[in-house]
Amino acid sequence: MPNLDEKEFSKWAVIACDQFTSQPEYWIKAKNFAGTSPSALNLILPEAMLDESDDKKISEINSAMNEYLEKNLFTEYKNSYVYVERKLLDGSTRRGVVGVIDLEEYDFKSGSCSKIRATEETVSERIPPRKKIREKAPLELSHVILLCDDDKRDIIEPLTLLKDRMKKIYDFDLMLGGGNIKGWLISGGEAENLSERVRKYIERKSKELSVVFAIGDGNHSLAAAKTCYEAGMTSRYAMVELENIYDDALKFEPIHRLVKNINVEDFLKEIQNEICVKDFSPENSWSLNFYSRNKNGVLNIDKSKGASALIVLQKYLDEKNFEIDYIHDTEALKNLSETENSLGIELPPFDESAKRDFFKIISASGVMPRKTFSMGHAQEKRYYLEARRIK
Repeated sequence: MPNLDEKEFSKWAVIACDQFTSQPEYWIKAKNFAGTSPSALNLILPEAMLDESDDKKISEINSAMNEYLEKNLFTEYKNSYVYVERKLLDGSTRRGVVGVIDLEEYDFKSGSCSKIRATEETVSERIPPRKKIREKAPLELSHVILLCDDDKRDIIEPLTLLKDRMKKIYDFDLMLGGGNIKGWLISGGEAENLSERVRKYIERKSKELSVVFAIGDGNHSLAAAKTCYEAGMTSRYAMVELENIYDDALKFEPIHRLVKNINVEDFLKEIQNEICVKDFSPENSWSLNFYSRNKNGVLNIDKSKGASALIVLQKYLDEKNFEIDYIHDTEALKNLSETENSLGIELPPFDESAKRDFFKIISASGVMPRKTFSMGHAQEKRYYLEARRIK
């Protein structure tokens, strides 16, 4: 944990590298905000800044890590966790625990049967830049969010009642509108109790599902960690923040599909013939709204063809090689669907029912299609904050 005061912490913590990829101006603002102060921004490579000079930037990142270590910037807390409360833009509080996972138990490959899995397809091209940073790095910083299916709320929620007995190690406002974050050290007996609760959760869930934990955010960074470990370069363990999928503040936003450059009438006839049912009932189909310039309606996706409406739909769109845009906002989808030769398909919201089915779908189908969901707005993603030695 960096030894910083509240004002310096705000300059230290920086948002996940895969955010604001089309808005380099955000990262320029972040750099100006951090100034010459110690900052995690000097230890990461934002995707918005990827270019032909990556090797030089990666060398500078590794040098900055070594410099911070030589200056004794960090306090080390061994055999400990951190309990985190993140106040979001809407005033809600998202809770989590920072710890490590065993990379032996994680696999990002399609068809994996590991206990810790990716939730969405991994794009192999996104791994190499992260791998280059990690393979020579003495430290890791993490924006990975690990999800558990703790319907009994046994792991994280009890810590809320215990935080007054724990040492608070940070409390500050995150830069550029990221909200507030607080962290308490979990050590000694409380750490042992938490480890035991996690063990019991794993034992219980293993009897119900083939997957016990799922990666909600940061899978490509974790995949890079796995790749480095398998090559014998770095630690067998990787730092994550564990969050409960049933946390009320953990919001999943659906990502809609805009199908482009089609004859809308022909498309509708074909899709209804191949993956839809004629007579809808909740038992045999899922209903998805569609929008186009001249016609709106409903697609009743056949439940016998897959584990979820999106899995069936995405497989169909991919097999037919349609041109697709991925749209986050429903109103934006409707507006874009007014474009000639385009059709928008609205995915349902992630309500409590969807959360209950989330792990069941992964257990049954392996991974969800790419661009299935977004966990909150960009400013609400995890910030790099804690650091951990990996060499």
